[in-house]
Amino acid sequence: METAQARRDEGPILAALDLGTNNCRLLIAKPAPDGFRVVDAFSRIVRLGEGLERSGNLAETAMVRALDALSVCAAKMDRRGVTSFRGVATEACRRAENGAAFLSRVREATGIELEPIAADEEADLALAGCASLLDAGKPHAIAFDIGGGSTEVMWLAREGDSWRRIDFVSLPLGVVAIAERLGPDKIPCDAYQAAVADISARLAELDARHDIAAQVAAGNVEMVGTSGTVTTLSGIAMGLQRYERALVDGSWLDFAQIKALSADLAAADLAGRARHGCIGRERADLVVAGCALLEGICARWPVGRLRVADRGLREGILMGLLRGYE
Repeated sequence: METAQARRDEGPILAALDLGTNNCRLLIAKPAPDGFRVVDAFSRIVRLGEGLERSGNLAETAMVRALDALSVCAAKMDRRGVTSFRGVATEACRRAENGAAFLSRVREATGIELEPIAADEEADLALAGCASLLDAGKPHAIAFDIGGGSTEVMWLAREGDSWRRIDFVSLPLGVVAIAERLGPDKIPCDAYQAAVADISARLAELDARHDIAAQVAAGNVEMVGTSGTVTTLSGIAMGLQRYERALVDGSWLDFAQIKALSADLAAADLAGRARHGCIGRERADLVVAGCALLEGICARWPVGRLRVADRGLREGILMGLLRGYE
């Protein structure tokens, strides 16, 4: 049987771990001529931020769920012989009064060192992971990442073959907090539209600082979104019976599709959403909250369509780890 040491001797094995407010995600990869090749992955909904908005602390049950998932990650990394690793913790651990204590507990229980990162670094890592999907034909772009505990929105300018972040905003709202406000079942239209309007209003200052609306009206802006919300809606729009990353990543979503699908999901009951293969039981109570966040962004900047990215923060981490081997 091949040992972890034998795999280490074959060359670098890279791992990126993202502990978010809702998900725990791991990617393990090897360097490849075109970047990296994923050799293992793990994703589990842990809802670390459940109840955080009310209490200001991570709940014990949520921490136990996260520790269970992180134990799986630790075992996978050991089995694969990981040689270079970076793990980050985002909004839930940034905000929680007991966030630092929880990260110490993670280190003691699993051996995993998680680094709490600021919102601007979270935005930059997400951009590094999905920037390759942006079109070279536009001078500006809006990139966003809808997370469990926060939503990062970036205003970008093209510089040669790369993109520069000019400005960004991190909204202290993600799918977990919005879902707790809206409730799990059928969402009244007025409550849903109020959430959309709230998100759009929170983006007004970023818009005004750079007159983004004028650039959108002139056709100078494209948009890319990385989140479970946009990938889920893309899969539904394609009529997929179960989620297929190869088909979704890099696809396009029209704003008209987003509006229609979001209305259907908000009007459906919890069981109806759960039956869809691209949603499932674990995410059925969160998907409409993500739709509200997405529609708020689209309402502020009616670009017309967006590029769908099933890639982001973990891929950005891996790109950074790869630079250590160049």
